[in-house]
Amino acid sequence: MSNVNLNISELDQSLLVKLDQYIASLEDPNNSLINVLHKAQQIFGYIPHNLQLYISRKVGVSAARVNGVVSFYSYFTEKKTGKNVVSVCMGTACYVKGAGDILKELLKQLNVEKNDVSEDTLFTVKDVRCIGACGLAPVVTVGEKVYGHVTKDMVKDIINTYKERG
Repeated sequence: MSNVNLNISELDQSLLVKLDQYIASLEDPNNSLINVLHKAQQIFGYIPHNLQLYISRKVGVSAARVNGVVSFYSYFTEKKTGKNVVSVCMGTACYVKGAGDILKELLKQLNVEKNDVSEDTLFTVKDVRCIGACGLAPVVTVGEKVYGHVTKDMVKDIINTYKERG
């Protein structure tokens, strides 16, 4: 058990205070697990196992339940990500319109493997099942920004937009 406590102590305490304040503001934290996880990811940028254990204790649910939710929903991540998360839709409409080639081009230009952080820590590239914007296929998102009708030729400009912002 002390190993678990050691892992929790490795979390940024100032960020834990923010999460604790959010949890304390909830009327029923036990039935607000997804909201708590969204807030945790917003605060920490990801939800590692030690943070999942902390959340399970704070809201009174099993660690297995917390991990089940985190691993089921593609929105949540257990690994640190780059400042900009680039998602390539691989749903049927996007895939048949070249999403696979766009994904390969992004990985090549950023010199990164899928789901890893680029060397400059600015990017993480991942594929997602469906973004729900089939009429814009193929679709790429960077954070909340949606790019539709993306071609391989557009990849460099998209990347440069976020490199310039740092």
